[in-house]
Amino acid sequence: MSVALFGAVYPTSEVSSGIGFPESVRDGNWNLDSSWSISRGRNLIYNGRFRKDRKYSWNLSCPNAGSRYSWFGESNSGSGRKLSVVSSMVASPAGEMMLTSEQKVYDVVLKQAALVKRQLRSNDNLEVKPDIVLPGSRSLLSEAYDRCGEVCAEYAKTFYLGTMLMTPERRRAIWAIYVWCRRTDELVDGPNASHITPDALDRWEARLEDVFRGRPFDMLDAALSDTVSKFPVDIQPFIDMIEGMRMDLWKSRYKNFDELYLYCYYVAGTVGLMSVPVMGIAPESQATTESVYNAALALGIANQLTNILRDVGEDARRGRIYLPQDELVQAGLSDDDIFAGKVTDKWRNFMKKQITRARKFFDDAEKGVTQLSSASRWPVSSSRL
Repeated sequence: MSVALFGAVYPTSEVSSGIGFPESVRDGNWNLDSSWSISRGRNLIYNGRFRKDRKYSWNLSCPNAGSRYSWFGESNSGSGRKLSVVSSMVASPAGEMMLTSEQKVYDVVLKQAALVKRQLRSNDNLEVKPDIVLPGSRSLLSEAYDRCGEVCAEYAKTFYLGTMLMTPERRRAIWAIYVWCRRTDELVDGPNASHITPDALDRWEARLEDVFRGRPFDMLDAALSDTVSKFPVDIQPFIDMIEGMRMDLWKSRYKNFDELYLYCYYVAGTVGLMSVPVMGIAPESQATTESVYNAALALGIANQLTNILRDVGEDARRGRIYLPQDELVQAGLSDDDIFAGKVTDKWRNFMKKQITRARKFFDDAEKGVTQLSSASRWPVSSSRL
């Protein structure tokens, strides 16, 4: 299944079949020119939901907002409010305790929250750093941001309207992140995805590292490089998104929800972690920074699960099943039933349980929206709705 969110941004030269990356990229070279255009790929219409292979949400959440190591059921966070818990620690065959995917992801959440808190202590209110302008560079950077805005306006109309309520600096930064995510997705989900290799993704990751070092390769890289220099945006969620792209090159089944959760984080939850530092947390918020990041995470997971449930048939036609294998077995279903498109009472009951899980993540996400800065709430709320 492919993503129904971003419009792809491609170089006008050497474009092959709409993938948005020239032959030289697939061959290992990065000779991109700086003249960019929009290519209308398959299924790239944003409608508040996302298609499943690398779906993105501009959002907010996670079920374990206050408990790092948790078990099935409910627990108290210490602040008097109950937290729903959906995973547990597991033991390896050797008897060693292993962290679940949720707990691994929560470690990333803690890192992102700590970065923002350090910035808050030094700045008080996340003031945007001033531009460092070289002669003749301002107009090029402005052009790059404008191009990112055009992509967002074309393919994510509702969200784009919401970004217009933000300050110009925050708005442009969100556009830059948006475009990078789409370009990343196109590597493995565009018309020429069959040509993309793990080595190509390694090169894309190396290019990302250059962006964070202030060495952008092209004008759209420059927009992101400028963004991460101004806001406390960490590279880890970007790297994790690329890891989700790698996963789609070789994995087409998920044995349990723990595996699926990690995939959903890679391809969708990461966007929430990228976006919160730009969206900003309301000065009057009493919520912990970690809980706001958890909210950002949960909306990504919720959107991804929704796409999975919506696109079962499309995925099956591509030989992919993004449903927990153990839960299918428990429901008396098999891969053959899905490939045959059988809609039975067993299938309906199975899907009801999957929908209930997705709605729980949406509920967790809703709690975080009100903690964002006032100008950022509407676009996030519209995405959730």
